Amino acid sequence: MKHLASTCSILPLLLCAAGAAQAQDSWGDQLSRAVTEGKASVDFRYRYENVDQDGFDDDADASTLRSRLTLETAPLNGFTALLEVDDVSSIGVDDYNSTENGKGEYPVVADPEGTDVNQAWLKYTGTGFDGTYGRQRILHGSQRFIGGVGWRQNEQTYDGFRAHWSPIEILTVDASYVYNVNRIFGPDDGANPSDLEGDNYFLRADYKITPDHTISAFGYLLDFDSQNGYAAGKTVNNSSDTYGVEYQGKFDWFSVALSWADQSDAGDSQLDYDAQYYLVELGATFQAVNVTVGYEVLGTGDGVGFSTPLATLHKFQGWADMFLATPGDGIEDTYLSIGGSAGPVNLQAVYHDFQAEDSNADFGTELDLVATWPINKQFSVQAKYAAFDTDNRLRYADTDKAWVTLQLKL
Repeated sequence: MKHLASTCSILPLLLCAAGAAQAQDSWGDQLSRAVTEGKASVDFRYRYENVDQDGFDDDADASTLRSRLTLETAPLNGFTALLEVDDVSSIGVDDYNSTENGKGEYPVVADPEGTDVNQAWLKYTGTGFDGTYGRQRILHGSQRFIGGVGWRQNEQTYDGFRAHWSPIEILTVDASYVYNVNRIFGPDDGANPSDLEGDNYFLRADYKITPDHTISAFGYLLDFDSQNGYAAGKTVNNSSDTYGVEYQGKFDWFSVALSWADQSDAGDSQLDYDAQYYLVELGATFQAVNVTVGYEVLGTGDGVGFSTPLATLHKFQGWADMFLATPGDGIEDTYLSIGGSAGPVNLQAVYHDFQAEDSNADFGTELDLVATWPINKQFSVQAKYAAFDTDNRLRYADTDKAWVTLQLKL
């Protein structure tokens, strides 16, 4: 909360500074217009989640509502400000382990209750440049390394400074300094810390070779602090230096995504390793049916797996979330995705086969299904299912998860 207080208190001062060059008698009118001509929105997302996992006598059943209020000013001399508040409440059944409520007899549904400031920032936009200071959303590329975990009811956001610079139209440089990560486990500490403090740098450059072909380079330098009451595995051992490259290309009837990265321990991490990451993905569309095949590897070094602690992990390696932490012998994910539509309903099915990268272990397979109906611009309905079938009962349990989500945006 100390980071939030400093962020929020500095916003009015910076906003006043934006108008320093204006005449004294017009400042009040300009500030008034920035507020009255700004935007306000309300977002409600209800979700029912069921988890049936071997090893637990009872299923987890979670009925939660996320309510979000967002206020954004109109531009004032290039400056805008935003405040966004989220509340997550359990309504109805609450037989689940939120990681904070002490109900360890149930499987985990990582949606703890609470009210929190999700975003609070001041942004300056100029020609070819913008800079944002405060609590903010930071999403890089596919969110494989830096993301917002928007699937969960409490979003992951970042406290710090972010700058975008585009010296020429085909080149964009994105640099951030982050001193605190507001995680999905907040706003209060539980089995996992609600915040990760430290000195972290996110660097990414995107270069458009042509409108359909982009190459990117990135570096993520994570240095987290230790926290009383939490093991190193939940704090400082997430510190690492990661450097990589990525290619995204579209051809006449198919697309290609390639990525490679190298990672080593950093900061106060108690680990000593060097591991690599690979991705090869091909996509094609046949008569409105989208087909994607991919092979993703998170390697290992000295028994430590390549990790992406700030990624939107639910998006990768299956929606059952069995591999939020990379196994010590690494993981290979071979997957096939087929998507299309039936009238207004968007459909997708994904099949995964998981194996160890550095041993002969077979982890299991997973089938994921989702149907999304965007009824209109304000209201949508989604039904989603994930079934993980283990091939290694000593390490992973059979797990079925089902969700129904209703979202209203006003």
